[in-house]
Amino acid sequence: MKKQITMLFVFVMAIMVLSACNSSGSSNDSKGNSSETRTIKHAMGTSTNIPANPKRIVVLTNEGTEALLALGITPVGAVRSWKGDPWYDYIKSDMKNVKDVGLETEPNVEAIAELEPDLIIGNKVRQEKIYDQLNKIAPTVFAESLAGNWKDNLTLYANAVNKTDKGKEVIQTFNKRVSDISGKLGDQKNKTVSVVRFMSGESRIYYKDSFSGIILDELGFKRPEKQKELFKKQKDQFIFSTDSKESIPDMDGDVLFYFTYTADNAKDNVKWQNQWTSDPLWKNLKAVKSGNAHEVDDIVWTTAGGIKAANLLLDDIETTFLKTN
Repeated sequence: MKKQITMLFVFVMAIMVLSACNSSGSSNDSKGNSSETRTIKHAMGTSTNIPANPKRIVVLTNEGTEALLALGITPVGAVRSWKGDPWYDYIKSDMKNVKDVGLETEPNVEAIAELEPDLIIGNKVRQEKIYDQLNKIAPTVFAESLAGNWKDNLTLYANAVNKTDKGKEVIQTFNKRVSDISGKLGDQKNKTVSVVRFMSGESRIYYKDSFSGIILDELGFKRPEKQKELFKKQKDQFIFSTDSKESIPDMDGDVLFYFTYTADNAKDNVKWQNQWTSDPLWKNLKAVKSGNAHEVDDIVWTTAGGIKAANLLLDDIETTFLKTN
């Protein structure tokens, strides 16, 4: 009798253990989806329990959208591109049936909720104020910053969607391309490169911590000595802003890339650019006089800020420095 009671006790305990394992690990919901979750540390200083393999992802930055596409994931919702209707030309074929959920600076929380996401990806710089609202809709993971940090952000996103190995592969492929181009550039890397952006009422010199600056640095290009001194005087190693044409000589280099913000107020911005590029100080720049001032796409060189834009920027470098007749 005691033996039977003991066996019954062991059987009951086994059932309880199995039940406990199922409730914390791999049980299914009414739709047959696994309830298994993972813990991710992110910019909000918390660990968020997210689905092990999220299926319905909403992304709230342009660079985040490019990251997901590079990882082989099409989001169910995304903030619209800064230019396009609603997506950049170079991603629109990959964004069919993706719901536009507003601007990166002002996402539509109601539209996001209607999509019933199981994961939201955003950025502390852009959406910190609405983090709690988003996190009530679905587990939400935020990157810390933007600008030139797309590799760090992509690594975080890859972890969040359980594609860490794919994320490493994407970054390694990009890094190899940078290394290959750098090798082909040879002595041309001794040329100083300057990067300038025009916006109505403001002209900018972009330096090493910017999106384009980090890539140029990885390629091995030098920056003009004048700009080194200019940026020593300020803590910000991202941009130097000016409304004075007296700063035009500081923009010079052996090679100069310039672009104009046209996603908004395009006419005013182009007018501002024309005023500066028609000025005698601009025409007297070494890069301009030697035919080495190149107008490029603002979206690619600064606005988009993601992996696809980074590869398009490398295309521009190849066209400029490695073109063959």
